[in-house]
Amino acid sequence: MPACTDMWPAARQLSFIESNMQYKLTAPKQINTTINLPASKSISNRALIIHALSCRNSAHELKDSEQFTLPQNLSDCDDTQVMIKALNDMPDVIDIKAAGTAMRFLTAYLSVTPGTHIITGTERMKNRPIKVLVDALRYLGADIEYMEKEGYPPLRITGKELEGSRLEIPGNVSSQYISALLLIGPVLKKGLEIELTGDIISRPYIDLTLHTMHDMGVKVEWSDVKTISTQHQQYAPKAFSIENDWSAASYWYEIMALSNDSSLTAQASDQVSIKLNGLTDGSRQGDSVVRYLFSMLGVKTSFENTHPGIPTTVTLKKVPTRLPRLDYNFINQPDLAQTFVVCCACMGIPFHFTGLSSLHIKETDRMEALIREMRKIGFVIKERNESELLWDGERCEPTMEPIDTYEDHRMALAFAPLCIKYPGLRINNPQVVTKSYPNFWNDLKQAGFIIEE
Repeated sequence: MPACTDMWPAARQLSFIESNMQYKLTAPKQINTTINLPASKSISNRALIIHALSCRNSAHELKDSEQFTLPQNLSDCDDTQVMIKALNDMPDVIDIKAAGTAMRFLTAYLSVTPGTHIITGTERMKNRPIKVLVDALRYLGADIEYMEKEGYPPLRITGKELEGSRLEIPGNVSSQYISALLLIGPVLKKGLEIELTGDIISRPYIDLTLHTMHDMGVKVEWSDVKTISTQHQQYAPKAFSIENDWSAASYWYEIMALSNDSSLTAQASDQVSIKLNGLTDGSRQGDSVVRYLFSMLGVKTSFENTHPGIPTTVTLKKVPTRLPRLDYNFINQPDLAQTFVVCCACMGIPFHFTGLSSLHIKETDRMEALIREMRKIGFVIKERNESELLWDGERCEPTMEPIDTYEDHRMALAFAPLCIKYPGLRINNPQVVTKSYPNFWNDLKQAGFIIEE
């Protein structure tokens, strides 16, 4: 078996200490910038688990020309860095901080990896449910104990070889549970067949897992509309490069959409341009739908080249047409919901967004956080059926209090562009962006935004 330990990069030093920091944001009069987006953390974290499973697989005999090379262009975000540190060090106690993907993926990985480990995280992480995944792994024979509250981290996991089997799991749970099981499927003795019951949410994230597994040399497929199957087989090491992140691109689309004649002169408006590097046309990332959604809000997307799978530069431009109202089901792209709630309201576009039930169990209760923070800038957003948000144009008296971020990176990222409409907008604890987009504030400065502490 090749030695993989030395191949892991040193993880960036992370700081999760609570901060009283506050940023005051002022937008430039004209925006014309080129941004190097971060790599996709969704793909990075899947590729890292696959890399680790490849490294530990003693049954695979390497040819002289083969090497277990790390994926290239790995994300530098907190979620990926805690994954690298855990896989590199494998301590007795693994603290994944606030990284939900790491909690789910590593829970499955540790279940098939010899040794006993405790996996834990922040207080919020200890209140994010994991019972569905633990029940599924236990059904497969995994040895997992709850250390504190039943159904929630921290967990004590004693890894061992698992037989594999056919199992059922609700399709309306976090797609990360399903992806975690799929990633370990090929190393199970009998493989794995998963039947998803009921409605399936976040299907693009499941498909992203399947595509990444395909790229790493295993056969896994939808055997029917609700069943995914993979046999016992070996992941094959190969060169693999991570594409840049369409979720991160969404905040630059928002900036472009909010830039209009109220903040730019008519002459300057024609010159407004944002270029985003490292995106691909036909991307497998579910959030790449952002290009189509923002086309309805007056933002045009142009690709420098459209070769499938080849990273290129995307140029964003304003166009004069836009929808008078936006209705959309975010069941497959829940991470875009905050961006569109904030953007549509501040563009004066009424909306009705559905498929948002998973927002309640993210880094914070994003439904509640959005309603509360939007009132600060004068918008009355309403919740319906615990899965819908709507705005019919109702306004309230704005207080312009600082925007709270609730230890949620996407609250800071989605609200920051509002300084175009509200100069001097203040955001509390802005450092939370390191969870997915560590260089965001520097990129804003590069684009001409003024950021004062």
